[in-house]
Amino acid sequence: MRIDVVSIFPDYLAPLDLSLIGKAREDGLLDLAVHDLRDFTHDRHRTVDDTPYGGGAGMEMKAQPWTEALDHVLATRRAAAGAAADEASGVERPHLIVPGPGGVPFSQSLAHDLAAEPWLAFACGRYEGIDERVYEHALDDLGLRVSVVSLGDYVLNGGEVAVLAMVEAVARLVPGVVGNAESLVEESHEDGLLEYPIYTKPREWEGREVPPVLLSGNHAAIARWRHEQRLARTAARRPDLLPVSHGDGEIELRLATAGDVPELFTLVRACWVQEAVANRTLAIPALTEGIDTLRASLDTTRTWVARRGGRLIGSVRTEERGSELFIGRLCVAPDLQGRGLGRMLLEHAEGTAVSGIRTLSLMTGAGSADNLRFYKKAGYRPARVPSGVPGVVDLVKRRRA
Repeated sequence: MRIDVVSIFPDYLAPLDLSLIGKAREDGLLDLAVHDLRDFTHDRHRTVDDTPYGGGAGMEMKAQPWTEALDHVLATRRAAAGAAADEASGVERPHLIVPGPGGVPFSQSLAHDLAAEPWLAFACGRYEGIDERVYEHALDDLGLRVSVVSLGDYVLNGGEVAVLAMVEAVARLVPGVVGNAESLVEESHEDGLLEYPIYTKPREWEGREVPPVLLSGNHAAIARWRHEQRLARTAARRPDLLPVSHGDGEIELRLATAGDVPELFTLVRACWVQEAVANRTLAIPALTEGIDTLRASLDTTRTWVARRGGRLIGSVRTEERGSELFIGRLCVAPDLQGRGLGRMLLEHAEGTAVSGIRTLSLMTGAGSADNLRFYKKAGYRPARVPSGVPGVVDLVKRRRA
């Protein structure tokens, strides 16, 4: 994997020479280069910022040094690749990641997706941000994929801290970087739960003993204990990650992970074939989007999956749009429809609305008579200002305080 980082503080990235990441660079598993943005300025003060048009506090990073820096990164990497580089294939174009509080949340699922890419470039912004025309240049002129990614709902002084965290999370997933690949399997967030408590020698320390089950040699009992501890720890620290039981407890509802994507993709196709028949069209996003698009949606929406006996039987996702919560991709396995699962999924999605959400919205096909009756019964009414998408009915519902 190749990684390029552009920053006005290149020394900030020095920790990338340490530990497993540093060893991976020495072993040739990671080809990582850090570039100083000020090298692409043309005044004696090496200025990278200026006042914002339209007024406002703070300074903004100028377009000129950033565009030249990105051009340089592509040119030097392509020159190093030589004639073998196939630009037409898109392989010799990096995925540009810009850390920022207004981006999609960084997650373990996204880390896995980025770890599968051959080339990543990171742009470390500072001050109030980067001139918007830099993003346009990267997209339109350089043909790059550009993703703004956030570590969390807070603001940092610059992108360097976020890049250190993201490179660490992504690079450790590259084959060979972590010596024992099995250590990656049962970590927090890999399957939606947090990791269980761990212990090492000595057996007793300052009056505290290792739980007896870990010394029993009974691997089945140890596995049960660890699973129980994972559930308990997740309930205490991150209850939002826990499966939600429905009815008699047979159905578990939880946030989707990358491991759910293949089954979810099949379920969505099965459900929307019915919609295609009802609306006499195959031009439905749920049917035309590929599995990679579905996988990427886990990072831009909150997607829940319902399982019973291990089988994925339903799903729904939500997306905050200002003071509106959009509910989409509500689906139930065709052989289980009409048993209340769709209503449960809809109510769960509605119940996730945070304070400040005033309107719940969704859409369905104009020919989907069953869906229209279902949503009307749930309190949804046609939007006063529809989106205008042909063959689609936009529905809204005021959220109760």
